[in-house]
Amino acid sequence: MTSPRIKTRMLAAAALLGSVAALVAPASAADAHSRRSQGGDIVSAEQVAELTAAEVSGLLRGQIDSSQVRYGVTAYRVVYRTTNSSGAPTTASQLVALPRSAAHRLTTVSWLHGTTVYRKDVASEDPASDDRLAALLFASTGRAVSAPDYVGLGEGEGFHPYGDPRATVAASVDGLRATRTLTHRKGRELERKVQVSGFSQGGPATMLVGRALQDEGADRYFRPGALAPVSGPFDLSAFETAAADDRIEKSGLYLAYFATAWNKTYGLYRSPSDVFLSPYDETVEGLFDGYHTTDELVGKLPSKASDLFTKDFLDKIRHPSGVLKAKLRPMNHTCDWRPDVPVNIFHGRGDKDVDFSHAGYCSAQLTRNGAVNRLTDVGDYEHNESMRQALPRIIRFFDAPARNR
Repeated sequence: MTSPRIKTRMLAAAALLGSVAALVAPASAADAHSRRSQGGDIVSAEQVAELTAAEVSGLLRGQIDSSQVRYGVTAYRVVYRTTNSSGAPTTASQLVALPRSAAHRLTTVSWLHGTTVYRKDVASEDPASDDRLAALLFASTGRAVSAPDYVGLGEGEGFHPYGDPRATVAASVDGLRATRTLTHRKGRELERKVQVSGFSQGGPATMLVGRALQDEGADRYFRPGALAPVSGPFDLSAFETAAADDRIEKSGLYLAYFATAWNKTYGLYRSPSDVFLSPYDETVEGLFDGYHTTDELVGKLPSKASDLFTKDFLDKIRHPSGVLKAKLRPMNHTCDWRPDVPVNIFHGRGDKDVDFSHAGYCSAQLTRNGAVNRLTDVGDYEHNESMRQALPRIIRFFDAPARNR
């Protein structure tokens, strides 16, 4: 993908999140009780920004259309309790953005970010990040915004289980609960219906969270109101194969993040030398520790997968079996269900990181299940720019159901 997140975000590929009740459900009754009693509890909340409408527009100018800005925004960095990929208690962080409006009850947006290798390159930490700007834009239209950093990023504990569906749902749903608590402390309330949107990795995450809220009983209060995934790799197997074949810019970085994270989470290989060519087999795992930026990784690793990985591993990516095949399968079906709410899939035909065919793949799965959905081509834009072009359209899409209620 073209220089993820401009400076530091490797988008993409990833995402991969799948949706299977078994992957998201608590592993035991004790787990379930822990989630009920702790999931979403606030550990700390710190105000990080207070902006007028004019200041929000100024930050967006030249990057994202600011014509829909109506209100100023107050934003908070919130650390809250959640669970990791194994269901064990942990903490995660997020940005919560609230409009400086007179409204007592607020519609909520859950904004789910794309692939991020550096733990500080998230909405709660980086004032200049695309995800911070997206959250400010949504909030400036009068909405409350929950923008989770996911597990293992921001101020969260542990490592980031990249693309793990269980941890993704937990961090996102518990983030909504924490947002509701904080909003209540400020004397306001949240509507039950959540408008969920996300970019790249956050595209499949959007569908995953929507399904968890609608069909899997992830929360007693919140329900999906509309779903708007952007430029997501909905056919993860195809995406990883494209990376293995060097058909994606910086395919080596994408695939290395995928391999090291999935090995920590699921166990894909016994030794780095089984996967990485020398001398990278001795260093690559340490580079993906959450404390190296994308620029640092670009300087230390080859951009082509063929120069970084063993031929045997690349063949396994092209023809997965065993645990890799089992974990990829649900990630290829995040759209394979029937939402009861409006769905609009946004993508740009100029995307060189995640091919436009992924949007059609998602739409076809939804259609087969009888779900009404729309596919919106935002134009001939590269990966990151497709998100910036989509955001104003997403707001109009989210506004439409409200007008028709």
